[in-house]
Amino acid sequence: MTSDFTLDPRLSADTIALGDLALSSVLLLDDKRFPWLVLVPRRPGVSELTDLSPEDAARLMEETRLAIGVMQALAQPDKVNVGALGNVVAQLHVHVVGRFLSDPAWPGPVWGHGTREPYPAHAAAQLVERARALFAAA
Repeated sequence: MTSDFTLDPRLSADTIALGDLALSSVLLLDDKRFPWLVLVPRRPGVSELTDLSPEDAARLMEETRLAIGVMQALAQPDKVNVGALGNVVAQLHVHVVGRFLSDPAWPGPVWGHGTREPYPAHAAAQLVERARALFAAA
């Protein structure tokens, strides 16, 4: 991978690192209200999907499909939302969010809904362990 890649500090501040796939770093958003993974392609200066090579774009799609499967096994949500907004953080990143009919934002978007509520340390550790195991088994 490219050695001059740096994760945007805002993503780093709000997430817990789960590990790396072939292209993307996998993060868990530290918000107990929503099960939420973030994929960040480790390519410097990339802000749009079209900035990726065709090969990297195809790999990101496969990694997104993998993350959706992990989310379904991890949280058993009613729906999985996938998005790459980048309005606040320009660095290309893909959100994979488990949604429930009972979640506090349903049926609206999760972005901008309330204030992030970090996981308690023990819950974060358990979730990280389960997510890592699911990615390893996938």
